[in-house]
Amino acid sequence: MEITQSSGTEPRTSVSQTSTPQEISSDFETFLRMLTVQMQNQDPLNPVDSSDYAVQLATFSQVEQSVLTNDLLKSLSAQMTSNGLAGLANWVGKEARAEAPAYFDGEPIILSPKPAVGADQAELIVRDKNGVDVQRLNIPISTTDSVEWAGVASDGTPFPEGLYSFEVVSSTAGEIIAEDPLDIYSVVTEVRTENGETMLILQGGAVVPASQVTALRNPA
Repeated sequence: MEITQSSGTEPRTSVSQTSTPQEISSDFETFLRMLTVQMQNQDPLNPVDSSDYAVQLATFSQVEQSVLTNDLLKSLSAQMTSNGLAGLANWVGKEARAEAPAYFDGEPIILSPKPAVGADQAELIVRDKNGVDVQRLNIPISTTDSVEWAGVASDGTPFPEGLYSFEVVSSTAGEIIAEDPLDIYSVVTEVRTENGETMLILQGGAVVPASQVTALRNPA
């Protein structure tokens, strides 16, 4: 505990939020000694009201309880994070479905687009890792059909390996009614925590929160 003497007769106290139980106990003993000194040196003609001492003791007790509560919450949070990582360890090597870029390595990528209800036209937009449109393809309106993206340009030139994201633009009578990013299956290569949140590292380096995964399967 840091003790700073003010210009008056009453000292001020501040307690570090990172105090250990031993430090809290030591601080409390120091606080009691401080009150004793304050009582011994008060103006006999203008003594401090006893209720003021009670308020100071209650305030210190509240700070002590807050510090202990914070320490307990930190311990529980660390334990839950550790357990969460252990539970997700078996996700590594599986394919997770999430709204994230897919890694194209020369093999076709299977997509499951769902055009908006009422659309009479749907277009698949393919973007590279920089978000630049590299291809636009008309796709069936049926929501049950899968689409295979071969990764080949209109002139037959294959696209370079890397991360690609996909979006379906649904239109009716030439007017756009919906723009929906696609969920893609990608292989999980790593599980880690970032800022207290469990994150999945997918093939190619894409990062997605584990909470956004909507399905999990063994590699085809």
